Amino acid sequence: MEPVITVGLDGSPESLAAAHWAADEAERRKLTLRLLHAWPLLVPEPTNIPSEVDQNYWAKRIVHTAQAELQARHPGLSVVGNLVADDAENALLHAASESEMLVLGSRGLLPVESYFLGDISMPVVARAERPVVLVRAATHEGRPQPTPRTAGAVVVALKLHSQSDELLEFGFVTAAARSMPLRAVHGRSVPIHARVPWGVDHNVTEEITQDAQKHLSQALRPWREKFPGVQVVDVVRLESPAKVAVREAESAGLLVVGRRKHRPPVAPHVGSVAQAAVHHARCPVAVVPHD
Repeated sequence: MEPVITVGLDGSPESLAAAHWAADEAERRKLTLRLLHAWPLLVPEPTNIPSEVDQNYWAKRIVHTAQAELQARHPGLSVVGNLVADDAENALLHAASESEMLVLGSRGLLPVESYFLGDISMPVVARAERPVVLVRAATHEGRPQPTPRTAGAVVVALKLHSQSDELLEFGFVTAAARSMPLRAVHGRSVPIHARVPWGVDHNVTEEITQDAQKHLSQALRPWREKFPGVQVVDVVRLESPAKVAVREAESAGLLVVGRRKHRPPVAPHVGSVAQAAVHHARCPVAVVPHD
């Protein structure tokens, strides 16, 4: 199968915003864009029947309408529609395994709505074999609208003590395709032994910062050499990694965070940094699985 970017469509403005983002990305990477709609009640394609009795009418309309809109905006882009007779979670997970990335829409930032399509997107993010990008819809007069083309840096939130190559590869490829700078950030909470009654022991925090900066520079070195055209900034902050990721996302065009493929049975399927990012970051968030 040729390389594709898949976007999940459900007819909502949020999924249309995701489709526009995915189309921009597919065009830049010279990939095919696949528009996927899962409908468990899909029936074999009927022939010569009016639309009012076609059980597949609305499923087809969701895909065809988006396809026409995206093709008009990106005339040189290969866009294919895909209707699947399956539930959304299974269909999206299967599609993710065949794609360079899976792109999904997201809800707004109100407390009740701050979860990305909760019952579908988070299980997909937690189990997908490939990166999943979650895209918010901009709002106009209270109604979601497709987001404009993103600006700002690609921010990659790194832990350093775990494998970071998958995150850095995704971040650098995206930054190069979009001609955007890359900002590698690492947050590290101040340890208890560095705290003193009047604040923190600056000798200890300086040592921690220098050590983290050294490891961050080492992690970035081969990727700087591989992508010499990408402007790179590295940042170390002594603060909660989740808070650092969300704060850095405020001016980002894309936030890249990681998710371990194999976690202990009792541990959450998505770590604290990814949880904070997908619930609170305003920019698109890429969750990249890694070993």
